[in-house]
Amino acid sequence: MTSALVTLRDRTEILVDGAWRRPVGGGVTEVEDPATGTVVGTSADAGPEDVDAAVAAARRAFAGWSVTPLEQRLHVLRGWLDRLEARHDLLVDTIVSEVGAPVALARDAHVGMALDVLRAYLDEARAVHWQERIGSSLVFREAAGVAACITPWNWPLYQVLAKIGGALVAGSTVVLKPAELTPLSAYLLADAALEAGLPDGVLNLVPGSGRVVGEAMVTHPDVDVVSFTGSTGVGVRISQLAAPDVKRVCLELGGKSASIVLPDADLDRAVPASVQGAMLNSGQTCSAWSRLLVPHSLVPEVLERAAAEAGRMTVGDPRRDDTELGPVASATQRATVTGFVERAVAAGARVVAGGVDQPRDGGYFVAPTVVTDVGRDAEIVREEVFGPVVTVQGYIDEVEAVALANDSSYGLHGAVWSGDQERALAVARRLRTGQVDLNGAAFNPAAPFGGYGRSGNGRELGRYGIEEFLETKSVQL
Repeated sequence: MTSALVTLRDRTEILVDGAWRRPVGGGVTEVEDPATGTVVGTSADAGPEDVDAAVAAARRAFAGWSVTPLEQRLHVLRGWLDRLEARHDLLVDTIVSEVGAPVALARDAHVGMALDVLRAYLDEARAVHWQERIGSSLVFREAAGVAACITPWNWPLYQVLAKIGGALVAGSTVVLKPAELTPLSAYLLADAALEAGLPDGVLNLVPGSGRVVGEAMVTHPDVDVVSFTGSTGVGVRISQLAAPDVKRVCLELGGKSASIVLPDADLDRAVPASVQGAMLNSGQTCSAWSRLLVPHSLVPEVLERAAAEAGRMTVGDPRRDDTELGPVASATQRATVTGFVERAVAAGARVVAGGVDQPRDGGYFVAPTVVTDVGRDAEIVREEVFGPVVTVQGYIDEVEAVALANDSSYGLHGAVWSGDQERALAVARRLRTGQVDLNGAAFNPAAPFGGYGRSGNGRELGRYGIEEFLETKSVQL
């Protein structure tokens, strides 16, 4: 732990109306380093009264922030981005400590990609049709109101900025509840916002439990939009709780994404990249390519290549530059992941790499695991494992490959690999999923991200992510 991170140990306050204050109940939660099991910080544990105060502050601030000219809002938010960039190294240290992410991943993805997302919001703001003429009508896009943003532990900084970046550009105000396991990076984000001069009440931070703070936010009558990322089960409950007030609910939920390797694909690229896509962030990624689909004739070769790639990955101390996989988030998460593998093996699956044995002492580590001999209805194929596990299945032809990929209640992400880009695109068009990568294409922080089916509704990032926090008004002239 760096000396800078020591200052995070006593973050026991909430941010309401531009000021730090102790929560009404004075609650405090310890934050654990999943690589060592040791406590690395503390966070406030807010309650319903704190949510009431935060929502009231956001409602008051909305009157001014929503009518602030776009260029002025962007100026303030660019200052916020500048101050986040100045905290880059501290953010990396914090992510390593609270998530267990390897330092290289924390630097390039957790922090670097998160800042790219905010930068893309600022760049794409002018692409929104804030006002347009349609015949005898003027159509205006206006801020929706107070947004309750509830974020998960797997990508804490990215997920926060994916939500509040769009909301703040739109002119909405925010009450933010970060995940209980990983709240420390949200404190740094709030510090930077205050330093940048974000008006009081525009951003409010109320860490705490989902059942207490999250439900109080979702059911609050003065909240207009709820944006949540997490499990499908919790997303369903949020929809139910928000329904009586007819709140807008934006959900980014689970995934069981397929990477389709077509017969003409370059296996030297497709297989290692697909395995890496399944193992990224120790597999704790809703968009992970957790199902690898290949022609039956190529299954033996692909299994050999996939096992080699999984076996090559360095698992261990996330503070080492050469570490590729850190721990999963908690002892509970490790038990969940290993349980999936154990039940699959008991049902006849074969593990060709990794398995349930802990690869090192201490922390909540899971070896990168490749599983095969699984049917299309197997639990490990249909349910989100949320750990470093990939299944390999064979298919007869392209029609069956698409059918297998689409045979899921989820539809968040996917990949297609082919030597023919047009062929890959044609397959991608047939996939029932919100985003598809062709031949390892790079992530685009300005493109919309979101899912079909049980993967949620609404979109984040770029112009689409701003529009989630806007209302549409038509004025007839």
